[in-house]
Amino acid sequence: MRYIIIGAGAVGGSVGGRLAEAGHDVVLVARGAHAAALRSGGLRLHTPEGIGVHRVPVVEHPEELGELRADDVLFLAVKTQDAVAALDAWGGRPVAGGGTAAETLPLLCAQNGVESERIALRRFRHVYGVCVWLPASHTEPGAVSAPCAPWTGILHLGRYPAGADETAARIAADLEKSRILAPVVPDVLRWKYAKLLSNLANAVEAATGPLTDGRAKDVYARARAEGEAAFTAAGIAWADEAEQREARGDRIRLRPLDGSPRGGGSSWQSLDRGTGSIEADYLNGEISLLGRVHGVPTPVNDALRRVANTLARERRPAGSMTVAELAREVDASPHTDA
Repeated sequence: MRYIIIGAGAVGGSVGGRLAEAGHDVVLVARGAHAAALRSGGLRLHTPEGIGVHRVPVVEHPEELGELRADDVLFLAVKTQDAVAALDAWGGRPVAGGGTAAETLPLLCAQNGVESERIALRRFRHVYGVCVWLPASHTEPGAVSAPCAPWTGILHLGRYPAGADETAARIAADLEKSRILAPVVPDVLRWKYAKLLSNLANAVEAATGPLTDGRAKDVYARARAEGEAAFTAAGIAWADEAEQREARGDRIRLRPLDGSPRGGGSSWQSLDRGTGSIEADYLNGEISLLGRVHGVPTPVNDALRRVANTLARERRPAGSMTVAELAREVDASPHTDA
């Protein structure tokens, strides 16, 4: 199998680097300065073992690869707000032996939230959900830091909307040979909904920094309570905390990386890089959507979505709000958006 990593940022770069390190064929898809740095100096992957430099093919557009191979796996790791453009760019590409990528190739959706798979299934026949628990950061071109050991992360994966198959098992075997745990599960959405609840903290962290202040933790707790209420009203099941801890065990431990700057989560990194967009519509916004459909008030998530989008649109730095400012925004939020 050849792995085409569409979005070689924190998660995509970590997965692509580990796969390349283990001897698998990898193509990295990136843009702008990051693509230029990857081409000129390789992917610098900083892990607890040190800094590895992986020189693999890099493209910005699918046309640069020409015809795809029948054994290609598309690993989608762009943010959900960028998924449509990426899927439309890759879906129509011809595959050796006949058909297009959308018709014949497996597509793994490795994003936070639960919307990307649904977007993908409109276009691709063979969609796999991936629940990502892989702490990593990408804040400078050409470089990715993945500070966990002895395993780099854990990727629960399975067919979308449900099920498991031999393709998932083969991909999982390749990942596990590359220091990434990859349980194949028939209910991948249950794991992704559980991760979504934890990702409701992303907007809080992006706005104010690490959740060390009691008021910041309280905002997250209120956002999570809304999420659980919305899930319950919608009849959505999610993996509980004990099940998640058992899956990770002590096999994934954070270790400080010498010389590597501290990076926050994915939303924090979006603000830090000044990308102009953020994934809050598919995290806190997912809870807002469920709340509106099922009659559950979600004022905290409404406010967090709105604040995060404003910070991204105005290209304000990560952590540029005080906790008190964020708390005031949340407390002033009506039960419906203005």
